[in-house]
Formats: sequence, structure tokens, C-alpha cells
Amino acid sequence: MNDTKKTKLAVFDIDGTIFRKNLAFELINELAWMGIFHRSVRNQLVRHYSDWLDHKGTYEEYRKALVKLYAENIKGCTKDDVEKACQIVIPFYKHRTYVYTSQLVEKFRRENYKIIAVSGSPSEIVEEYNKYLKLDAVFGTIYEMDNEKYTGGAVFEPTIDKSQVVRQYLAENDLTLEDSYGVGDTESDARVLEIVANPIAFNPNENLRKIAEKNGWRIVVEKKDVIYDIKHNKITNQS
Repeated sequence: MNDTKKTKLAVFDIDGTIFRKNLAFELINELAWMGIFHRSVRNQLVRHYSDWLDHKGTYEEYRKALVKLYAENIKGCTKDDVEKACQIVIPFYKHRTYVYTSQLVEKFRRENYKIIAVSGSPSEIVEEYNKYLKLDAVFGTIYEMDNEKYTGGAVFEPTIDKSQVVRQYLAENDLTLEDSYGVGDTESDARVLEIVANPIAFNPNENLRKIAEKNGWRIVVEKKDVIYDIKHNKITNQS
């Protein structure tokens, strides 16, 4: 056993960074199939996804549409409802991860980093997913409850400023930003990438790509079984 105290930090986004899809999408879809959300919600979900695929909006707009759809329909549901849906979703999708970020997680484990993830998806499914990922800590959006039912409001939204979550975790765990890493795919991850020593824009959307290029950050793209390390001008075949 390695008893060396962990002092360094690696921060990951989840949706589109570790997970190849979107946890909130899969949760909403399952809640609709279970009849906890009205079945019409699935039609709205597919429409938002199709609009993004058809270039009728940005990925960030798509992500925010999912947040809005979830908040509007979670009202009156119980935590048990959501946890049951999470327990169905995660076993089915848990292996749908990116090769590059999965390898990074394992690399940081070997190097004794504290590894955390900060996500905009609901905390229930983020925590369920972490039973598979086994990171040191995960943070997702926490929705308000009253009389054991969700109100539709959020009491904690890490995407407002993910760097604040990171700074608090640093302080509470006596960690350093020296040799730290941050990995994300959209502009909601930019504030984390600004504070770490080694920022990586992974499969970045257009907004994060512009920010990354302006700041000289490393950009990595994974397409099928090939990883393109753009800044370092390397191509890795994973087959």
C-alpha cells in the first residue's frame, strides 16, 4: 500500500470529458421511461439533442436546456425516484468513457494525486457514477428538497464557478496547485483551467477552443480510436 500523503490535485469535468455522453440526458430519459417524468419530456429531450446535432445551437445552450428541463420536471419527485433511475442508468452506461481521460485518471492514481470531478449534472447521478469511477470526490448540482420532495430549485450549482469548488476542496484537504491538472470540454470549465498548472482542453467546444488557443493551453481531441495532442503535435493510435 502507498502511504504517501496526497498533496497534488487533478480536476475533471464528467460529461463529454470522462463520460462519452451526458449524465443528465440519460437520467432525464430514464425518468421519462419510468413514468416519473411525463412521457412528453422525452420528446423535448430528443428535440434539444437534435437541435444541437443539427447545428441549431451550441453545446453550452444544449447543456443549459437539459438543466432547465430537469429543474422543471423534478418538482414533486422524491429522492428515491431519482436514485432508482440512477441505479438503472449507470450500470448500462458506465463503460462509455473516453480512452484519453480514463488513462489520465489511472496515471494520476499511480502518481498519488487527489482526483476529483466537478459536474453540472445532478449530484445523485454523479455520485452513483462515482461508485464506478472511484474518484476521491465528486460534485454535482444539488436540488432543493421540501417535505422529502424536490422543489425544482437548486441550492448548489458548481457550473456557476467551478473554480470556487476546487479552491474550497484545496483548502479543506491541504493540497497544492503545484503540478495540478484540469481537464474540461466547455467554457464552464475555463475557470478551473485558469488556476491549474496544467490545463487541458479536451474535445473542446468552439468557445473553449478559443479560450485555450488565446491562453496557450494544451488541446487534445479524441476521435474514434485516435488521440490528437494538438499543442504537442502528437497523434496516438489506441487500436
